[in-house]
Amino acid sequence: MDSINRMAIELVDEALDFAGELGIEAYELDSGATVIDFGVDADGGVEAGMLLAEIQTAGLATVQTRMGEVAGTPRPYVELSTDRPALALLCSQKAGWELVFDDFDGLGSGPARALVGEEEEFHHLEYYDEFDLTALTVESIELPTDEVAEHVAEMCDVEPTAVFLPTYATGSLAGSVTGAARAAELAMFNLFEAGYDPEHVISVNGAAPLAPVSYDESVAMSRTNDAVAYGGRVHMTVTEDFDDFDQAISTVGEEYGVPFEQLFEDAEWDFGEVDPGVFGPAQATIDVIDGPTYTFGETDESVLADSFGL
Repeated sequence: MDSINRMAIELVDEALDFAGELGIEAYELDSGATVIDFGVDADGGVEAGMLLAEIQTAGLATVQTRMGEVAGTPRPYVELSTDRPALALLCSQKAGWELVFDDFDGLGSGPARALVGEEEEFHHLEYYDEFDLTALTVESIELPTDEVAEHVAEMCDVEPTAVFLPTYATGSLAGSVTGAARAAELAMFNLFEAGYDPEHVISVNGAAPLAPVSYDESVAMSRTNDAVAYGGRVHMTVTEDFDDFDQAISTVGEEYGVPFEQLFEDAEWDFGEVDPGVFGPAQATIDVIDGPTYTFGETDESVLADSFGL
């Protein structure tokens, strides 16, 4: 398998070449690392968000939009499909790198995680990347500092000049796009946590509505999670049956039936107190090759209508 960092860097180069058209901005830090603002101070947009989601999946997924409806109103949906789901979704797209410093707080996803290889997914799949350039997308309301870039460089065993940090706030158009693009990844992660071998999944398609943008990060975080948990749909093609395929979907509809804003408030915004089972798509269909087809869950447009202000 080729380096997923190499493939992602090709997309980073595309972002840099078309920064003006995409409404994004690039900055070089004193350390030599490059920060690309997809939606912190820069406006970004839907096209920027789709390219950002492709960077997060190291070019191993196709990301596109289509028009649909939520509660009878026109709404864009973000669709993601991949035939390399273990690598694209678990080894790259998953937001598994917490970046916490005195003056910065963010969450990292993307192929840089595969240069570190400390998470269980990499041990299970025995995939560890090697490349001299790396990309870590950062979800934060602030642009990364040299301290962040140098930490990433040290962990990835590359020079700071080799570090590229595409960054976006949840409350941006790019943030809404990448949030909706996570329906498939969350289903894959839930099954992995339930004990299913991700190498048995050979193709995944996911879609979720684009949440309305809010510059209030708390509102944005709630809406983007609502979009997936109440409006997200996933289809998987797998090679082996499993007793717990129902773990792929979110339990939030069954257990709470309320927007994530209320759920987060009840937990006093301590995400460690939130049941991880609530994160996932609303509905999933799983086709087992030469076996049965399973469908679990259902969407809930009434919750989406309240959350989206429709």
